Amino acid sequence: MNLRVIFIASGLLLLGCSSNGDGSSSSDAEHQREVIEGMHQSLLSDLEVLHGAAGDLRDAAPAPDGRGWDAGEDEEAIASMTEAWIRARSAYERVEGAIAPLFPDLDRAIDARYEDFLQELGDDGDQDLFDDQGVTGMHAIERILYVPTTPESVVEVESTLLGYQAAAWPATEAEAAEFKEKLAARLVADTQELRDQWQPQHIDLAGAFEGLVSLMNEQREKVNKAASEEEESRYAQRTMADLRDNLAGTTNIYALFQSWLLTKPDGAEIDSDIEAAFDALDTAYSDVNGDSIPRPPETWSSESPSKADLGTPFGRLYQAVQDAVDPNRAGSAVDGMNRAAVVLGLMEPADG
Repeated sequence: MNLRVIFIASGLLLLGCSSNGDGSSSSDAEHQREVIEGMHQSLLSDLEVLHGAAGDLRDAAPAPDGRGWDAGEDEEAIASMTEAWIRARSAYERVEGAIAPLFPDLDRAIDARYEDFLQELGDDGDQDLFDDQGVTGMHAIERILYVPTTPESVVEVESTLLGYQAAAWPATEAEAAEFKEKLAARLVADTQELRDQWQPQHIDLAGAFEGLVSLMNEQREKVNKAASEEEESRYAQRTMADLRDNLAGTTNIYALFQSWLLTKPDGAEIDSDIEAAFDALDTAYSDVNGDSIPRPPETWSSESPSKADLGTPFGRLYQAVQDAVDPNRAGSAVDGMNRAAVVLGLMEPADG
């Protein structure tokens, strides 16, 4: 499917006037300004939470004299870091869809997975777990913070990666200081830069909307990778929480486009389809207990799952996500969002 995005100037596509349902008229440019302002304010709130949580994590990181971290002596500090990491993670997953395509370098530094970094670092990988170079961001911190509870199956899969270095808590005073002053401080700096860069003039509506569609597609990847222990928040076992935050962020940002979409021919029908797809996915996510994705059955096959396997909690989740993101399925979230992007002038038609 050809879904080339139209980028013009700063994302303001001056497309004339559209008619509102009550007979009044407002230009597309006015709707776009409203969406940009709403998006700026909405995401700025989460970016403030993200940056604040990163600072809290760094501040809570223990820097003991003459030793590394200790589960007993540093119990309170480790609990505080964990709580701050969860806050940061949740905030970023809510803004990821719009932010990632606009700030790809910062998105990589903050949110890239361990294997993504290793692919770029070469044979030696990153042998210093605690500095501010190489593997950085939330998953680098998660990988260290959750060492005591990371599933052994995750470790087994990761250990086959070229350049792999086993995760560990800081074992010395120097490593503890490095974690606090370099790795954690790097997350603070990167999230501050992201917050500072998030200005209305940097918001490209076409790029942001495309990011929402991409994030819906990423839902499938996150579920599929759970079957191979490669899911995103694998160390904390919180990928189900990631999915819920992704959906919440997508629906919140999509809502900013609704009044504009409703001025367009077929806009009400498209909006109804999108809302129904969001509701179905939200129901599927709510049916899962806890923050981790259900374990796939031993006989699971993503290529040809059996009827019995699709009846398991993981299978039902898998099918719900497949239905939501299939662009060729009428009524799916991705199908509806692609149609919305076309009528809003943010995307060329498939045959364009």
